[in-house]
Amino acid sequence: MKIAFIGDILGQPGRVMLRDYLKKIKEEHQIDFVIANYENASHGFGLTLKNANELFSYGVDVMSGGNHTWDKKDIIPLLETHELLRPHNYPEGVPGSGLRIYDIQDEQLAVLNLMGHYAMPYTDNAFRCAKETVEALHGKGIKNIFIDFHAEATSEKRALMMMLQGEVSGIIGTHTHVGTDDFQIVKGTAYMSDIGLTGCRDNVIGMDKEVPIKQFLTGLKGHFDIPKKCKKILQIAVMQINDGKCSEAYKLKIFDDNRIIKTEAWLD
Repeated sequence: MKIAFIGDILGQPGRVMLRDYLKKIKEEHQIDFVIANYENASHGFGLTLKNANELFSYGVDVMSGGNHTWDKKDIIPLLETHELLRPHNYPEGVPGSGLRIYDIQDEQLAVLNLMGHYAMPYTDNAFRCAKETVEALHGKGIKNIFIDFHAEATSEKRALMMMLQGEVSGIIGTHTHVGTDDFQIVKGTAYMSDIGLTGCRDNVIGMDKEVPIKQFLTGLKGHFDIPKKCKKILQIAVMQINDGKCSEAYKLKIFDDNRIIKTEAWLD
């Protein structure tokens, strides 16, 4: 099977890039299944019902969340009615789930959403949750496993890959909105510390630059807003997975002026 992953979709600019490019990408690259992170998709914070339906209509199959999962009140019922995940390591009793299993090309694919600890809201231990969940999936005969690890620290993301290398098909980080140059395949596990945002690219992590600059100059916080006009980018990772192992992977950076940069993952 060939799956794809899109990191933090940031507001209307990010949604527009999916509208304009995702269908063509799926066709040209023969992608069977698309995963995307929704946690910034509605005005930069959380997800509304309207925007959830919009993104699914563009060709997304399932969406994962993070620390902004709960920012919009729509999300709680949507976790039951739509193909939406929230970090799986939230404590027991929290609505929704961070794990779903899909049938693709006569195989099963498990999609797991986890959240890190450094500078993040309180959750249960992500590493224990990951280990126990992966072991349970293997016990059910499910080998194809993809993880969106929503975390601030690259060390956490790297450590999770080192713990699960060879055990899962892919681990790609989200949250920082800044793409990293470390896409690799280790023992059949595709890994990248952060895929980067899909949305505005000529500002500060997809948001208008004025408030962040003022905050760094003065220490005074303000409300982050998405620019009404900006230069945009779509960042998507494509992975070929067979029998639980990733054999080929690459990242596409697609700009709103139709430039495309393709980066192959290296084999370790």
